[in-house]
Amino acid sequence: MRPIRLRHLLGLALGLLLLPAVAVAQPADGLQSPATFLGYELGEQFTPHHRVTDYVRHVATHSPRITARQYGTSVEGRPLLLATATTPANHDRLETLRRDNLKRVGFREGSPQGPPTAIVWLSYNVHGNESVSTEAALKALYAFGNPQNDRTQRWLKNTVVLIDPCLNPDGRARYVQWYKRMTGDQPNVRTAAREHHEPWPSGRTNHYYFDLNRDWAWGIQPETRHRLEAYHRWMPHVHVDFHEMGVNDPYYFAPAAKPFHENLTSWQRKFQFTIGRNNAEYFNDNGWLYFTEEVFDLFYPGYGDTWPLFNGAIGMTYEQGGSGRAGRGVITADGDTLTLDERIQHHYTTSLSTVEATAENHERVVQKFADYYASARKNPPGDYRTYVVKRGERGDRLAAFADHLDRQHIRYGYATEARTVRGRSYQSGDTEKTRIQRGDLLVNVAQPKARLAKVLLEPQTTIVDSLMYDITAWGLPYAYDLEAYALTERVTPASDTVPGTAPSMTGDADTPYAYVTPWASRADARFAAALLREDIHVRFAEKAFTVDGRSYEPGALVVLRAGNTNRIDQFDATVRRLAEAHGQGLHAVSTGFTEKGPDFGSDNFRIVEPPHVAVLSGPPTTPPRLGEVWHYFDRQIDYPATLLPADDFAPSMLDDVTALVLPDGDYGDWLTDARAEAITQWVRNGGRLVALGDANDALAGRAPYALTRKSTSAGPDTTADTPLSRYGTRTRRRLSESTPGSIHRVRLDSSHPLGFGIEPPYFTLKRNDEAFAYLSQQQSGWTVGALQAADPVSGFMGHEAQRKVEDTLLFGTQSLGEGQVTYLVDNPLFRGFWYGGQILFANAIFFVGTS
Repeated sequence: MRPIRLRHLLGLALGLLLLPAVAVAQPADGLQSPATFLGYELGEQFTPHHRVTDYVRHVATHSPRITARQYGTSVEGRPLLLATATTPANHDRLETLRRDNLKRVGFREGSPQGPPTAIVWLSYNVHGNESVSTEAALKALYAFGNPQNDRTQRWLKNTVVLIDPCLNPDGRARYVQWYKRMTGDQPNVRTAAREHHEPWPSGRTNHYYFDLNRDWAWGIQPETRHRLEAYHRWMPHVHVDFHEMGVNDPYYFAPAAKPFHENLTSWQRKFQFTIGRNNAEYFNDNGWLYFTEEVFDLFYPGYGDTWPLFNGAIGMTYEQGGSGRAGRGVITADGDTLTLDERIQHHYTTSLSTVEATAENHERVVQKFADYYASARKNPPGDYRTYVVKRGERGDRLAAFADHLDRQHIRYGYATEARTVRGRSYQSGDTEKTRIQRGDLLVNVAQPKARLAKVLLEPQTTIVDSLMYDITAWGLPYAYDLEAYALTERVTPASDTVPGTAPSMTGDADTPYAYVTPWASRADARFAAALLREDIHVRFAEKAFTVDGRSYEPGALVVLRAGNTNRIDQFDATVRRLAEAHGQGLHAVSTGFTEKGPDFGSDNFRIVEPPHVAVLSGPPTTPPRLGEVWHYFDRQIDYPATLLPADDFAPSMLDDVTALVLPDGDYGDWLTDARAEAITQWVRNGGRLVALGDANDALAGRAPYALTRKSTSAGPDTTADTPLSRYGTRTRRRLSESTPGSIHRVRLDSSHPLGFGIEPPYFTLKRNDEAFAYLSQQQSGWTVGALQAADPVSGFMGHEAQRKVEDTLLFGTQSLGEGQVTYLVDNPLFRGFWYGGQILFANAIFFVGTS
């Protein structure tokens, strides 16, 4: 073990001289420093979230520069706070400043009245175990709130600073509470010490194990939704997202790495350099290591730097070495000791430096922000001027799509009259004629959110460089499995509301023979779940049928009076109450005699027994992938699921389980022969096993499962290094095998229960190069989803990866004894926003294997 090097102590001392000094004496009016209020110096320990909240409110109470408001709560009920720092004079007209800025955006009518005032938003601790960020936030808050700090006072005359001290309080609490239990009075800096080995699931994610730094563009988690609303109230000009990375990494700040998305402006890239140079001056003077323009690209729209960029801000990520492995101190690879105090000082320095650079350029920052939105309204980017999303028979999907646009404040409307247009079809990829029908949703991109609308809706992302950090395609019409067209002509919506909304209840029968509703959306699955929780017998159609002149596709739900009235008091009232609560349209029929297709008494109407669902949790599952399954049941369809502890799993836990979900993960060590045999026997006895992602690897080639790897003919290895290969190009040579995340057209058998409710073609978001052969019907297998052509419809996949996955299984089922196995090679629940896949998953839970 080596002591802290002298250069670090000198650097920290110099940093304190360079930045605004913290007065030894307490300021007037009772404002206390973090050390005085908390009872310890920042860096001596991690501050629990409730004390973070206490201190923010203390500063807001005692500093004339600071106000604070709670803008939401986390899943576990912890407050989400936003502190506002500016001069008392600016506070007196704060609402005017805010409204003026929204006028620049185009969210409010009129022109700004006051002088240009820059708005900087500092976001800390989106990853809970990157906990130094919140400690730095407290230090920065005091610097801005201290009336004796003349330097920050000068900046705040023309700048409003918004400080979110902890975006992910539940994840932070998980990490901080664990760390406190693992350590004594003094930190152990040896890397082998247990305090540097955070257990599964770690504190990175929120309550549902979602990565909140991937959720900005989707708004799936409550913390994100609350933050998006708070953000839209202000629309800041500069946004910084504070992070940590490996303990051996130097500090990273913008400018960012390529590729840049094509819709970032030259000003946004240029001002990243301005702020970066200001940060560099402080780091140079202190002798602190840093790097820029590497690793962290600006392409995927769901980050805390890219999403603000697509909303006109200068969005940036700052990364400090450390994270959950650093604790209060840890020895680095070069033998130095990285301390919590040092990490705080780095983030504190860039916090103030960013505000300083913005304040010194405030007039230009505000003007460029206004120009960004003026150009969006007058000259929106891209080839397409209107996006048409067809209403069809998928009203609930369209409503979910519209809700997504609402979360992003993207404006849209509806067609009230029919007209013929030409546009690029998302389903075929070709430019063709189509007819806009009454009720179709229209997004005219000549609006404030023009760039974000283009980014989220365009049928094909423009790949300027294939070396990327995250998925490369995400088009929302694909995600929601909706028929859509991108038009080069401008079509103005005629109505802000859906015209001709169908009544929730149709049919004339007061005491109907049955209630019927289509199966085409997650809303239908949520309604079915509600019926099952009320112990109402529900059936689904295996074949299409027509009744009362209405046609229904396979999967349609039928609630018969027969078999329910003797079991359920007030049967009709209960069904109608649930339908009204869920906004579900029902058709009441007076007969079971259909005009086409099977009659309601036929075996082609299968009863859905309420499944007891269990989900394996803990190691070996991947936390975010488990979280997607957990969140799907708990929040998206509101159906109970039991999380089984993998580390304490016993076969008896499956005794009353109907369906067992194996989330994506590494099952190599966990799925022993004994466990595999127990699960297999459970399936043979009638269980339904659903394997997601890499869970399929554990089943492939293992008898009696029909899943096998596809043998691919070996082509020339273009990724291998040769004696004359250039060292500097080795990373790019391996891109031919890369699968960062691209959208592909799937051949789907919609006549199979796993494909019910999905109108082909289905589009999958593919993030792996798993190559499984089509299932053999001789082994009671059925290939429901196949990737026949591997070239993406949007995004990037390496050519070697394409060759490998062409003609492979994506989704399929196998009968095994009295039970069923469902193989889902691609993740249908990815990050909670791939809406079309959620129907597929509901089919696997409720329909597949139903006798």
